[in-house]
Amino acid sequence: MSSFALVIVAGGSSVRFGADKLWMKLPDGRPLWRASIDTLGAMPVWNQKILVVPNGKSAEFLSLLSKDWRVVVGGSNRLESVRAGVEAVPEEVQYVAVHDAARPFVSVELASRVIEAVHSCAGAYPSVSVTDTVHWEQSGNTATPPRAELWAAQTPQVVDRALWLRAADEVADATDDVGLLASAGHRITRVEGDPMNKKITTPSDLNDLQWETRTGWGYDIHQFSTDPARPMWLGGIEFDDRPGLDGHSDADVLLHAAVDALLGAAGMGDIGHHYPPTESEWKNCSSRRFLVETGHRLRSSGWSIVNLDLTVVGERPRIHPRRGEVVAAIAADLALPVMRVNLKATTNERLGALGRGEGLAAMAVATITRPVSNSIHLPSP
Repeated sequence: MSSFALVIVAGGSSVRFGADKLWMKLPDGRPLWRASIDTLGAMPVWNQKILVVPNGKSAEFLSLLSKDWRVVVGGSNRLESVRAGVEAVPEEVQYVAVHDAARPFVSVELASRVIEAVHSCAGAYPSVSVTDTVHWEQSGNTATPPRAELWAAQTPQVVDRALWLRAADEVADATDDVGLLASAGHRITRVEGDPMNKKITTPSDLNDLQWETRTGWGYDIHQFSTDPARPMWLGGIEFDDRPGLDGHSDADVLLHAAVDALLGAAGMGDIGHHYPPTESEWKNCSSRRFLVETGHRLRSSGWSIVNLDLTVVGERPRIHPRRGEVVAAIAADLALPVMRVNLKATTNERLGALGRGEGLAAMAVATITRPVSNSIHLPSP
């Protein structure tokens, strides 16, 4: 079976942007370079994940990465940076997917297409058609190649590690990874690219983006367990208050509401669809797993989580003393700044089952956003 590694290149100087574009903030507060890290990094196919960074910047990037990522220092041009990443991949790994961190809106679906296509050749890449007429000027002569034969290459590009390293030894610089293989006589293949997989090169590339924003609402309620030793989990934190809530998983009512709000905003169904209580896999499972996986689901579809507003309703436990811990845990699981998560708590004024202390309820409102194509759609005649 073929093996794959992921190399994301974040070693550029951002000269054309006029500032360090990789640290520009996305709507959810993440730096731009983190978007492709979160999307592609969540794919289970990788044997190793490597981020290539500028010299002297390793600590800044490492502080925001999970432990399954390795950071290596790039070179003075793109070829040297890609080579540093590819050489860091173990020899036994056959294929390396190289992606530019400056393409933050890459999708799992696109990367999967490229991975599938490479099995029959030395390299594979995504591309989109060229819509402008292109003139090629060389030594005073102008050639106009047919547009139908021109394709604008994107990343990730997947290459055979050994073949690519041999081809890279023969050139001083290159801006395209599969192009090296083609120049060396190896067969490469092309797959349909994604217009949203844009490379951010100038400020207008970000400023001209149009964003789709959605809101989702979640609600959950659980009664207290009859087991006096049942742990109380709320917001991913164990409270010293017994008994806890009754349920198939850990019955974390707050995280269940948060997951439903996020899934609802993205139009992805509900928590019962993705983590059904009829399956033994989720028996006594930590609801933090639901939250982390839901965050990955959204980001793999291009969504950024802008804000999560949460409310707990019930007589106990006391939320306020541990509010900061809950907010920090939820923010960490969703890779959000803590100011993007808000938590409130209230009683039910002794009314109804909640007021009698029979259980807890929680509500959540999630706001998410993603860039959309600015293509003009003419109305039907």
